[in-house]
Amino acid sequence: QVQLVESGGGLVQAGGSLRLSCAPSGRTFIGYTLAWFRQAPGKEREFVARITWGGDSTYYADSVKSRFTVSRDNAKNTLYLQMNNLKPEDTAVYYCATKRAAAAEYAYWGQGTQVTVSS
Repeated sequence: QVQLVESGGGLVQAGGSLRLSCAPSGRTFIGYTLAWFRQAPGKEREFVARITWGGDSTYYADSVKSRFTVSRDNAKNTLYLQMNNLKPEDTAVYYCATKRAAAAEYAYWGQGTQVTVSS
């Protein structure tokens, strides 16, 4: 399996910004669909955003549209989530995940990085 490592989480005030990163361990993202999920305390995991490695297709949950931007750097083999105008309800553990484009499920997951937004 691909092993994914997230970074960039932290504590930020409402209205602030954070940039999350995700990189595989010893593997490439080429040919995969990549996504971000999050799970808040006491709540189920929810989809946040996804992107194809070629960057030709992106999709966002309604709750983060216009505030979050998913991107990737092919040269660095890294996935990003730029989060702007953060709200307290964005507080969660954020996970990156990836799968082959035709696969039904995201088979590879990171360990998560904590994002806390204070009011």
